[in-house]
Amino acid sequence: MEDLTFHHTTNRRASGDRRLAIVGVVASGNLEVLAERVLPDNHCQVEIRTAAEGFREVWTAVIDDFVERYAPGGLKLSINDGGARPDTVMLRLAQAVSVMEEQE
Repeated sequence: MEDLTFHHTTNRRASGDRRLAIVGVVASGNLEVLAERVLPDNHCQVEIRTAAEGFREVWTAVIDDFVERYAPGGLKLSINDGGARPDTVMLRLAQAVSVMEEQE
């Protein structure tokens, strides 16, 4: 297992007022994302737990692109990976932000 953590500064807070969201499912070729609104408005943290070791550069590129596109300020995102491709990672992260942006 490999554990990776990324810290980013964002230019805005993710909208909405949900405190917690879970999207996806841990399965072969997929992943689950737990999103929590627990950080300062201009910070984002992404923690990844994956069995696919040696892909730090790929994860870095995907997470950097995600943060630039979605500015998920205030969110801590925890990923349990089941060997998902980068496009699936981006989809699940976008879904998590979308759910967090909903009003409770």
